[in-house]
Amino acid sequence: MWIAKHLRLSHAYSELETLTTERSAELQKLTQRLLKVQDEERRKVARDLHDTTGQTLAALKISVAQLHDICQAVPGALAIVSDVELLADQAIEEIRTMSYLLHPPLLDEVGFTCAAEWYIEGFAKRSGINVTAEIASPRERLPKSVEIALFRVLQESLTNVHRHSGASAASIHFQHADDAVILEIRDFGKGIPEERLRLLHGVTAETGVGLAGMRERLHELNGKLDIESDARGTRMRATVPLSFRTLSIPLETSAVDPASAFS
Repeated sequence: MWIAKHLRLSHAYSELETLTTERSAELQKLTQRLLKVQDEERRKVARDLHDTTGQTLAALKISVAQLHDICQAVPGALAIVSDVELLADQAIEEIRTMSYLLHPPLLDEVGFTCAAEWYIEGFAKRSGINVTAEIASPRERLPKSVEIALFRVLQESLTNVHRHSGASAASIHFQHADDAVILEIRDFGKGIPEERLRLLHGVTAETGVGLAGMRERLHELNGKLDIESDARGTRMRATVPLSFRTLSIPLETSAVDPASAFS
């Protein structure tokens, strides 16, 4: 009887283990699908902001300029028109920045390297954090999925640096080997408390949506995310392995002017 009970328990445990594995795989597929949908929505919203709202504001700017000429003889009205013109310029700049942060045109047109350099430069200006960067240019264009994953890791990591590290300086290092690409983001801030760091190394609700998203993007590419932190700062390292099949997109021989992607 004891043997029969043991066998039933063993069978039930095996079924539960199989079910857990299946559900975990389904959840992982769902998460990856949601990340893809999120990227497509970001691209769509960015395009709509640029093509629709941006063009509407540009038309407003033209009308304001015409009104400016008409009101030259009315100082009071001219001051109001000048204020409207400044507000229109500010709105255009904000819409452009928002559009590019959602999905920078450079990421599609010339790839991760150029988009990363642009983003890092803008981040340094907006945050006041001194960022040094060494971004190696790959011999061939990386696959789209790899470029998007790396760019989102860069965005999320720098956002965390700005929000949590208290650092005044950070460094970015991107290198391209024959078998992998490695993106490293390091800040020189206060570091992550030990208890919090243990949670980040695990897979729990405490991990946070941003970190979970980074890990899931890299996991889909058979990559990994490593986190190191102490009193001298924090280092995030994303590693994505490459095979001969993934390096199939040659770089264009004619360079794209970064400014042309922002028009």
